[in-house]
Amino acid sequence: MTIFKEIVDEEYLTVAETKELLDDIEAERSLDEDRELRYELARAIEHVNRFAVLDPEESRELVADLEELEKVDEATAFKIANLLPRDRDELRAVFAQQRYSLSGDELDEILNVIARYA
Repeated sequence: MTIFKEIVDEEYLTVAETKELLDDIEAERSLDEDRELRYELARAIEHVNRFAVLDPEESRELVADLEELEKVDEATAFKIANLLPRDRDELRAVFAQQRYSLSGDELDEILNVIARYA
């Protein structure tokens, strides 16, 4: 017998927003001395602490600015905000699975938006 799980809701988060949520969970769990952090949770907290560069408000503003651009959809905007690519090659990697490729000017436009935040 196979048990399937159903996705009830889905929401994109930036690394900064995830860090904020995990900090709350970590603080809640630290109040209970008998309760240890599970390995997966500890690794997730370690990951967001290492890679969260922006604060949650800045990251949401960056996503909003990226979504205003023509070739950037919601999922790609969050991916870019989480990775903060620094050059064209890193940015091209984000768009590698898309059915289209971006011109140099379009890549530079996205990089200029990122540069305002990073």
